[in-house]
Amino acid sequence: MPHFVVDYSANLHDRLDFQTLFKELHTYVVSTGAFPIGGARSRAIRCDDYYVADGREEFAYINLTLKIGAGRPFELREEVAKKVFEIFTDWMKPITDNTYVMISFEMSELEPVLKFNMNNIHPLFKD
Repeated sequence: MPHFVVDYSANLHDRLDFQTLFKELHTYVVSTGAFPIGGARSRAIRCDDYYVADGREEFAYINLTLKIGAGRPFELREEVAKKVFEIFTDWMKPITDNTYVMISFEMSELEPVLKFNMNNIHPLFKD
C-alpha cells in the first residue's frame, strides 16, 4: 500500500499526463515515512461510458481514490488526504482553468483481515 486509482471521463484523455501525477503522489506519500515505496502503485482507468450533470459533451469528471492499509493514526490520514487532494487539484489546474470538471478524491482504509496481497518488490527497497 498505498494504491492510487484514478477513473476519468474519456473526454479528458488527451489532456492528462498521469506519470507526472503518479510520480508526485508517490514521492509525497513515501516522504511521510508512513508508506513504503515498494508497495506504492498507481493506475488510471479511462471511462468511455459516462454522463456528467445534464450530459453536455464538454462536461468532464475525474476521481482519485487512495487505498491504504489499516492502522495509521487519524491525524496522519487527514494530513495525507489534504495534501494528496492539493497535489491532485494543482495537477488539474491547467484543465480546470478552461474546462468544466467535477473533481473528487477519497481515501479508504482497508480492513486488514479482508485484504490479501503478495509483493516480491518490497525486498528490493530494504536497507
